[in-house]
Amino acid sequence: MNTSSAKIELNGVHHLALVCKDMARTVDFYTNVLGLRLKKGFDLPGYGQHFFFDMGNGSELAFFWFKDAEPAQPGVAAVKNIVGSRQGNISSAHGSMDHVAFSVTADQIHGYREQLVAKGVECTPVVDHNDEVTGADAPPHNDAEPRPWLQSFYFLDPDGIMLEFCADLQPGRAHADLPVNEHGIKTDGSAITGC
Repeated sequence: MNTSSAKIELNGVHHLALVCKDMARTVDFYTNVLGLRLKKGFDLPGYGQHFFFDMGNGSELAFFWFKDAEPAQPGVAAVKNIVGSRQGNISSAHGSMDHVAFSVTADQIHGYREQLVAKGVECTPVVDHNDEVTGADAPPHNDAEPRPWLQSFYFLDPDGIMLEFCADLQPGRAHADLPVNEHGIKTDGSAITGC
C-alpha cells in the first residue's frame, strides 16, 4: 500500500498542550474545581514539568511548566477578554490558543455552572449560540429566526486561559461561508458580515 496517497483518518483530539505559571495551582484547579482526573505527570529534567488530565472520551488536556517561560501576555498569547465581557473583544495573536471547550450535556450545563460559581469561579451566563448562516446563502434579515445550536458558558483558569463548557442542542446546518484572506476579504471580494 502506498502510504503517501492513503487518506488520513483522525480519531478526534488526543490532547491540547498549554503552559501554566504554577503547576500545583493548575493541578488543584483542574482536579478539585473542574473534577478532571490527573493521569500522568513528570519532570522534564533541568527545565520543567509535563502533566496530563483526562477530559473524557479519550481526550486529554496537558500542561507544561517551564522554568524560563515568559509571563502571560493577554491579547498576544491568550485572549484579551472573556466572551461576553464589556471590556472588548476576545481576539488573540496568530498561532495562539483562544480557548478550550469541554463537551457537556444540555441537561447538565446550568448545574455545572452553579457548581463552579459555588467554588468561587467567575462564570459568564449560559448563552445560546444560534445556527448562523451568512454570505450568499443567508436568509433575508427579517426572515431569520433564531435557531439555537449550542449552549455554553465561559470562565478563566488560574492562568487566564479561557475555558468553555459547551452543549449541543441540535445538529447545526451544513453550511460554511467563504473564508477570508489575511486582509479580511473573501474570494468574491466581499468583507466579513458587519465590516
